[in-house]
Amino acid sequence: MAKTKTAFFCQNCGTQYAKWAGQCGACKEWNTIVEEVIQKEEKSSWKAPSAPAKKTSKPLRVNEISTEKELRLNTYDLEFNRVLGGGLVPGSLTLLGGEPGIGKSTLLLQISLKLPYKTLYVSGEESQKQIKMRADRILPDSETCLILTETKTQNIFQQIEATQPDIVVIDSIQTLHSDYIESAAGSISQIRECTAELIKFAKETNTPVILIGHITKDGTIAGPKILEHMVDTVLQFEGDRNYVYRILRALKNRFGSTAELGIYEMLGSGLREVNNPSEILISKNDEGLSGTAISATIEGMRPLMIEIQALVSTAVYGTPQRSTTGYNAKRLNMLLAVLEKRAGFKLGAKDVFLNITGGISVDDPAIDLAVIAAILSSNADIAIPKGICFAAEVGLAGEIRPVQRVDQRISEAEKLGFTTIFVSKNNKITLKNTAIKIFLVSKIEDVARGLFD
Repeated sequence: MAKTKTAFFCQNCGTQYAKWAGQCGACKEWNTIVEEVIQKEEKSSWKAPSAPAKKTSKPLRVNEISTEKELRLNTYDLEFNRVLGGGLVPGSLTLLGGEPGIGKSTLLLQISLKLPYKTLYVSGEESQKQIKMRADRILPDSETCLILTETKTQNIFQQIEATQPDIVVIDSIQTLHSDYIESAAGSISQIRECTAELIKFAKETNTPVILIGHITKDGTIAGPKILEHMVDTVLQFEGDRNYVYRILRALKNRFGSTAELGIYEMLGSGLREVNNPSEILISKNDEGLSGTAISATIEGMRPLMIEIQALVSTAVYGTPQRSTTGYNAKRLNMLLAVLEKRAGFKLGAKDVFLNITGGISVDDPAIDLAVIAAILSSNADIAIPKGICFAAEVGLAGEIRPVQRVDQRISEAEKLGFTTIFVSKNNKITLKNTAIKIFLVSKIEDVARGLFD
């Protein structure tokens, strides 16, 4: 047995100290440093099976390393596969975070029930009967998903050795505890040790492991920040519990892009994959309303048509308000300054409110022109004709700048029934025989004349 020793850890960032202090020197938070009792034995919690491991490591020269595509396990969920980069990588550790009640457990249970592989779903928060009630609503006849209610890692590994699952799901990492650490479940030491044991298991047996993680009040994953560095992929499941749509995005991905987006609809029978996001991002209102514009944006490899709403009104108080939802407020202020300085629209004494529908946040600069069009439409109280969309960036000189992958944006707009798209005249368009009218513009004045003249 190793000697028992104590250390002090910041509960917010995980920094270790030799003695207690009122403020953490790393993250500057107050009263977050607590004492943890650490007692480790020399042996590891995960014992490799006597049979040879599926994957062994040895040093290789760079020219000897195979560049073949990484083998992935299909999760039979198109949105989940897209965000992961094509599926689960054997031996990888994936962390899924999100607010309480957002649907993290439902998503992973639904995927576990659909998989044709043997899956072990370990829950430390719910009983087997509770999980069975949820499974009956989603897919009651699954024969490949095993349910285990356990929080002790040593017992979990015993069941893993007995069942030999292809995929392991842990719900959640904050409820696990190891006998080799004398601390409460959810503490810095326990989370770090339990994750290390799971990583050792995943790498030695080539088994993918998915963890569910709690989040704090400010939206970050609870526990030490090192938890996010230890895992291979960090996924964020977000949305408003009062609405039915959920968004899955990757914050970190060692095996794929972090720009991909997955969209789900919460139903009584589980989560439905939304393969055409434009159905939720564009309203079905047939009435011509001012202040509404459609933009062709791209998230990862997926083109999306999103609706941007703007409201411009006379400022009641001395200082005009600038409020945005889903869009960068500083960029909105920049576009308003460009409109006033370069195009002559007097908006300095008016309130401007901007909203991107569907509850998503977009950083694509190609939506600048749609933002400008929505603001001008609301200011003049003239609706933009139906069937028009936009895809261009606006520069500080008031010029309309080209954007990448414009052909893909035009094709998506044409597929969804749009008749006209405004793009920069400097874009190189290679599409031929398109039914959609491509309106080439170079300045904001050209857009205003094309819309309202």
